[in-house]
Amino acid sequence: MTAPSPAPAALVVTEGLVKSFPIRGGWARRRRASVEALRGVDLAVTRGSIHAIVGVNGSGKSTLLRVLSTMVLPDDGMAKIDGHDVVRSAGSVRRLIGLSTGEERSLYWRLTARHNLEFAAALYGIDEPGQTIVTTLGLVGLEEDADRPVSGFSQGMARRLGLARALLHDPPLLLLDEPTRSLDPAATTHFHEVLRRIQRDHGVTTLLTTHDLTEAAESCDDVSALDAGRITGHVRPGDESDPVQAIRALLP
Repeated sequence: MTAPSPAPAALVVTEGLVKSFPIRGGWARRRRASVEALRGVDLAVTRGSIHAIVGVNGSGKSTLLRVLSTMVLPDDGMAKIDGHDVVRSAGSVRRLIGLSTGEERSLYWRLTARHNLEFAAALYGIDEPGQTIVTTLGLVGLEEDADRPVSGFSQGMARRLGLARALLHDPPLLLLDEPTRSLDPAATTHFHEVLRRIQRDHGVTTLLTTHDLTEAAESCDDVSALDAGRITGHVRPGDESDPVQAIRALLP
């Protein structure tokens, strides 16, 4: 019997990824102007790692995650998650990812944490989700707050509830768009401790975006710099004597 092939090292792969958006209104509409959000992005995210995309606002970070999560279609290039193309196999890709953003507008603030996850479980098609919800809330450190209304949560707690919702269907990949934006240092540290626990105990891969170079250097295994829609370089913080400076050198 032939031995099965080993799983590829990269869970996420993109090659030459391109995405433009039209600029609407006024003179721009008459001239059919557009802005290039992604201009040939090549990226590989190692399975089981925490990988950060760093860059200033407008560099293309959020657009990259939207393409990977099948929310928008690329104009050119290729993106695959665990071998599944984000365009041709979008349904399979959605089952492999958990998406959370720094602005959790999709949380229902009058509901409890448990009820929020029950609603999400129904959308995921999870039958009898009770124990799954208990386990997931424990994973993000919210087990004692399960029956509190989300309106009474701190920002850090709300972000961890968003993370719990993204984990509910047990995806191998988390896509987190600026998950620690506006959090204080203590809440940011707690959030990354949760990510490390998820990585260690469950082998989950995380691709997150941030503009905080120190956060990326201290909390991630790999860092890629994105500027004006292009990847300008990669750093493994553990290999650098001054990882923040090494990351800064990749940005303008």
